Amino acid sequence: MTKTLNVALLGYGMAGKVFHAPLIAATPGLTLKTVVTSRADQVAADHPGASVVPDIATALADPGIDLVVVATPDAVHAQHGRAALAAGKAVLIDKPFATTLADAQALAEQARHEGKLLSVFHNRRWDSDFLTIKQLIADGALGEVTHFESRYDRFRPVVVDQWKEKAGAGTWYGLGPHLVDQALQLFGMPVGVYADFAVQKDCGQAVDYCHVLLRYPRLRVVLHACQLAPANDLRFIVHGTGGSFIKHGLDPQEAALAGGAKPGGQGWGVDPRPGALLRVEGGADFKSLPGDYLAFYAALRDALNGAGPNPSNPADALATMTVMDLAMRSAQERRELLTS
Repeated sequence: MTKTLNVALLGYGMAGKVFHAPLIAATPGLTLKTVVTSRADQVAADHPGASVVPDIATALADPGIDLVVVATPDAVHAQHGRAALAAGKAVLIDKPFATTLADAQALAEQARHEGKLLSVFHNRRWDSDFLTIKQLIADGALGEVTHFESRYDRFRPVVVDQWKEKAGAGTWYGLGPHLVDQALQLFGMPVGVYADFAVQKDCGQAVDYCHVLLRYPRLRVVLHACQLAPANDLRFIVHGTGGSFIKHGLDPQEAALAGGAKPGGQGWGVDPRPGALLRVEGGADFKSLPGDYLAFYAALRDALNGAGPNPSNPADALATMTVMDLAMRSAQERRELLTS
């Protein structure tokens, strides 16, 4: 018999409040026991059964905690992950895994040494559009993919006073892990990485423009994110020898969570803009799969109970961090860098 697992959530900003807390609460077999935050009133209103503590040490000292979810600012992900592993807890870290490849490698080694599960929240593997593209490729509907373009564009021209816009943070840390992880899930490690990063906002401190080319023997993968795009709803362009798939608009789950919808309700994850398929041999029918972020936490629960694999293991996270690191170095050096 599997037991109910108690979860401590570190941080109650957007990641903690919008994503992790609702998904934990909606997953059978998981209980949100503790939240580390100064926003006690918000937690009490949203999750009255959870206790609020003011510091991480108190949460980690609780022997009843089985899983620690790190949803603190990017710069301290590695620090808090190390502390949780040292306390003997299983750990889930919100992306990015860490802000340096060396820190990510140290985390993975510590988890191996401690014999504890370590996972990374690559929830975008369970976006409706990504699941649909993955299925189209697997079914051969596109033939051999020769061009894959994935974009997260925004129009946020004004710099705001928050940690995400400070020097050392920025768009590549915020959105790059999703872009890279999805590409690696589909196509594996590229031969080379070329990146162009820029700060385009007036008075900006953090990178807000990212254009990355992943080079494969035949395939080219373009990963793009910027914050000065008034027309910003293009999400995917996929071309293959057998057809093309074009997708506009974002998976609806984030907006639903931000709006207070309960995960897993009727119509959950159904994308109102499923995209368009053009096939060389004719026919454009395809099945758009619903998104399902709950599947990540259900798989994580099963892994902790010994009933399934880690849904996002350290090896995958290290591969993503390797490409992230190469892209940052490529942008600095203005040249392509090889992966091996």
